[in-house]
Amino acid sequence: MPELPEMPETAHAAETAEMHDALETQETAEMPPSLAPTTGLGVLHLFCRAPGGVDVPAVLEAETAARKAGAQVVAASILGHKADVALMVLGPDLWQLRRFQSGVAAAGLEPISSYVSLTEVSEYAAGLPDELKQSRLYPQLPPEGKPAFCFYPMSKRRGSAPESHNWYVLDYADRLELMVKHGRIGRQFHGRVLQLVTGSVGLDDFEWGVTLFAVHPDDLKECVYQMRFDRASALYADFGPFYTGMVADLETVLASAPR
Repeated sequence: MPELPEMPETAHAAETAEMHDALETQETAEMPPSLAPTTGLGVLHLFCRAPGGVDVPAVLEAETAARKAGAQVVAASILGHKADVALMVLGPDLWQLRRFQSGVAAAGLEPISSYVSLTEVSEYAAGLPDELKQSRLYPQLPPEGKPAFCFYPMSKRRGSAPESHNWYVLDYADRLELMVKHGRIGRQFHGRVLQLVTGSVGLDDFEWGVTLFAVHPDDLKECVYQMRFDRASALYADFGPFYTGMVADLETVLASAPR
């Protein structure tokens, strides 16, 4: 059989370049454009079961990819039956949060609950210094020295009966007065508890997600207890399920889960 003539070197180069362009086009087509809030970050809380066979290196790889893309990842080992692992990921691109979710699920972590929200500056905090506003929109987590973790969603009550309380029929001035008093109680725990309230109106089942980091677990308990006596909570707040645990690096958290 006669040998086929060798392809000229220039043809090799052209073919290689064509293949490279085709791969680039394919990758671009598979990668959707970013979707980001106009200000602040997207926030995704994943509460997962860790059945046997979790691919730990693959989970760590998903974390590394998220961090390289500009996201923050907070891991917590959860106490009780609701979940084994909590993963809180914050980033400017919602598609990146989705890729992280897909990555950890493919590695064997099973999300059994989740919460979607955005960082925000409350309408009642207009007078805050810019530095504090930025810390709410672009927090750096987890805070050092606060390993106790708690998350819960909440909404303001919208009762319809005459004797019920409806936050949304109050005048702004009345709501502002209540929230200023509410904030004073929270500031009593400065240095012991860091609170991040993220907005989820129109995004999830409740209106806000509240993530707390504390020095000791009883700091969490005392803070939430004291704030429930405030009128803004006592009359107008409804709470969802609480998830409590300990913040650690992801490898340590995964090691604490069932194997």
